[in-house]
Amino acid sequence: MTVLEIVEPPTAPFLAGGATQQMFIGGARCDARSGETFTTLNPATGAVLATVAAGGREDVDRAVAAARAAFEEPRWSFMNPHERTRLMLRLADGIEERAEELATLESLDTGIPISNTRAMMAGAAQSFRYYAGWPTKLTGTVNPVDPMVHSYTVRSPIGVCAGIVPWNGPVVMASWKIAPALACGNTVILKPAEQTPLTALLLAEIFQEAGLPDGVLNVVTGLGESAGAAIAAHPSIDKVSFTGSTETGKKILAASLDNLKRVTLELGGKSPHIILADADIDLAARNAAAGFCALSGQVCVAGTRILIHEAVREEFSEKIAAEMAAYTVGDPFGEDTVLGPLISAEQRDRVNSYVELGRRDGLSIAVGGESITSPGYYVEPTLFENVSNDHRLAREEIFGPVAAVIPFRDVDEAVRIANDTPYGLGAAVATRDVSQAHRLAQRLQAGVVWVNTYGELDPTFPFGGFKQSGVGRELGEKSLDNFTELKSVVVRL
Repeated sequence: MTVLEIVEPPTAPFLAGGATQQMFIGGARCDARSGETFTTLNPATGAVLATVAAGGREDVDRAVAAARAAFEEPRWSFMNPHERTRLMLRLADGIEERAEELATLESLDTGIPISNTRAMMAGAAQSFRYYAGWPTKLTGTVNPVDPMVHSYTVRSPIGVCAGIVPWNGPVVMASWKIAPALACGNTVILKPAEQTPLTALLLAEIFQEAGLPDGVLNVVTGLGESAGAAIAAHPSIDKVSFTGSTETGKKILAASLDNLKRVTLELGGKSPHIILADADIDLAARNAAAGFCALSGQVCVAGTRILIHEAVREEFSEKIAAEMAAYTVGDPFGEDTVLGPLISAEQRDRVNSYVELGRRDGLSIAVGGESITSPGYYVEPTLFENVSNDHRLAREEIFGPVAAVIPFRDVDEAVRIANDTPYGLGAAVATRDVSQAHRLAQRLQAGVVWVNTYGELDPTFPFGGFKQSGVGRELGEKSLDNFTELKSVVVRL
């Protein structure tokens, strides 16, 4: 058993005074109409971090009205594209100028190590800079028809768009939804996870200071079953972009049927990481450890099924054990900390239940598995060996630093095992054979395939999943299809 000591966390100027953190609607802070609140906890200590307004249906109605009014204001929806670009660049500047404050608040609210949240703020700013380039490039086409007809297409903004984001990277996930929506001329209602609502509110404040018009971005804080459900079912919301669990994604898709609102879903995963016999084993072990341990395993694309060729299984086991030993679990603000806590006591207990399940079923633990005593919600990274792909450890998304090693004999068997899952978000291949890598990339049923790396993302390429890992794509040029409607104009000459 490991005992962790957590030092006194730093203070965040945003929380000074201890007042209830209000929602942000129509350019102003406001309480929930019901007067209800909830608390958000510091997962490193279990202590109350802030009291936050608990929005409900009436508050969603207010946010929709503010977003609709802002959308119908010509100075926003018909803004000169060059001016829209300049505005979005100012939003990126605002994130960068207050990056340390955002990172500190994010680490307090999520438990993610400060080194990671600093990188996340840089990534969020990068997303806004990328999408800032698009307003001047949302072009249409002239259609070849009858000579006496002039027909062309234009892209129009959808309208009021809602973004519902998870707790494992609130600012980054928000940037993936807000930036393309604004680039296309939409207005946004952002619903952060109830576990991590604080940086969304700070982001709204930063954007207001940067000159974003009132009502263009609204933040409704609250519980999923109240505020989130009201957003999903609201008849005047034109589009919902959701990142979270597959179970919740299905509910959002069902709720969209009433007005056929556009929906994009980035959901769960059970990603395979295939280590071929010819791989650079040192590199493969390093990538595989990072693939399921990074951010304490709370990543939708976590490579929690490590498929290893039998010829290199023993060598790989030694290498990954050494890599995992370097994953220091501790205080998110500690200089040497690599892994912080899980988001909540509930999530910690859920992850530990999978470790106990593996023990009860007689599975061999290669690394980890020990309990951690702390006021926070910590779990030791754990790797199980020789797991069958039909075991629950290989079938279900754990969302913690727990992975299963699954042996295979040849490439065909590896592909069969990799694709034998209801998910299809990410996959990885470790090999020195470039031709083999390209062939496998074609056969794997996943939205992104990494070769000799893991988890690298960039705003320029699309991200999303096959099967029950989602609907649609985020990032890249393709994401713009999710935030525009294509209109044909036909003129008889």
